[in-house]
Amino acid sequence: MKLILEREQRMAGLINKKQVFAVTFQAELSQTEREAINKYLLADEVLYESHELLDEGTGLLGLASRLKFSAILKTLNVRDLVKGKTIECGDIVEMKGVEEQVLEAAQNFKLILDTAATFGGREVIEL
Repeated sequence: MKLILEREQRMAGLINKKQVFAVTFQAELSQTEREAINKYLLADEVLYESHELLDEGTGLLGLASRLKFSAILKTLNVRDLVKGKTIECGDIVEMKGVEEQVLEAAQNFKLILDTAATFGGREVIEL
């Protein structure tokens, strides 16, 4: 498995222009890795999810807050990683943090795929 990152920076907003930093993640998989994802139903496994906290409030304000939260919640599952997904961030520090977390998750996922390849066989570990 190879992880490909593409970074982008642009201006966004009609009135209040602000910088948006984006990173696109995509995995290149071997046929064996693709087969393991299908066989073990791993496509919906979440690899990354942002944990931004908002004061939900109540009533109409609470509803608006929950809608805003669902709009800014950032997730990346295995299917997204295979197809390629872009995550936008408000600043470069946030973007770098997302990159590091996705890289760690992808490395852990690669270990899962390697383990999946050993079922039905025998593994000898030198200690």
